[in-house]
Amino acid sequence: MREVPFIFFAAVLLAAVVLAAGCFYGWRRNRKMYRTIDRMLDEILDGEPISQSDIREGEISVLASKAKRVKEKVDLGISTAEEEKEQVKSLISNMSHQLKTPLAGLMMYREMLEDEGTDEEMRKRFLGKMKGQSEKIDWILKSLFKMVNLEQGAVVFEAEALPVRDTILDAVAASLDKADRRGIEILTEPFEDRLLWHNRKWTAEVLVNLLENAVKYTEPGGCITISVNPMEMYTEIEVRDTGRGIRKEELNEIFKRFYRSRDVENIEGSGIGLYLSRLILEQEKGYMTAESELGEGSKFSVFLQNCQNFTRKLSGQ
Repeated sequence: MREVPFIFFAAVLLAAVVLAAGCFYGWRRNRKMYRTIDRMLDEILDGEPISQSDIREGEISVLASKAKRVKEKVDLGISTAEEEKEQVKSLISNMSHQLKTPLAGLMMYREMLEDEGTDEEMRKRFLGKMKGQSEKIDWILKSLFKMVNLEQGAVVFEAEALPVRDTILDAVAASLDKADRRGIEILTEPFEDRLLWHNRKWTAEVLVNLLENAVKYTEPGGCITISVNPMEMYTEIEVRDTGRGIRKEELNEIFKRFYRSRDVENIEGSGIGLYLSRLILEQEKGYMTAESELGEGSKFSVFLQNCQNFTRKLSGQ
């Protein structure tokens, strides 16, 4: 009979030892978990890579995985914010650079107008110069606002199936005055009108940018030719000039924001037009390419999507 209490006592003692051992093991494990989580949080706060945890299973492993994802998102947010900060700094710097010259010109002509020794003929001349500089500032600011709004998706314009002839005529009409003043001829090769997917106003602005660039970089007496070339899915609107041309290594650079070739630094320009044109065409699911030989002129091609791949005759048929 004495063996029963002894066996019972031994069993209770063994259970107590096992329980104590389990508690001790659990305490050590929980403490290890705590230290692991604490270390990971410190690494997140300090911007350091999260070190590999030796805990492979259970809830703490899930937390470790989520902590790493949080760290990745935080790093991505910081990187994006820094990139946007640099873009804003670059934009402000370029805006200041673009506006500095015309603003300096306005101030100079104003001072000359205030000079009592300036005769009436000179006053008229200075007023004309001031008007030109004011128009340039207005164009730069409008282009910058369009560019920023298109980049941020704040401007959404509707494209539709429209005859392209009217759009091309709008662009030519807007560019003729500048071409005439420089003695440059704009020729449009005969073509059959076509329905293309585009916005008349915005696409005309793209073509005006190309035509005015061609006028600017072509010597007096030169020629600009526009042709329309139908293809299977797109129609190419080609603008060729007899200007100074572009270096081959710069052909991929000219569509970047504010880019200007070192060869034309002495000619007025903003480096906005081609970049803005590219943004507009992207909205219409179109695109643009450039080919050029230095000293032999350039060719810019605008590609717009065909609408059901058929033409629309002027007769309305």
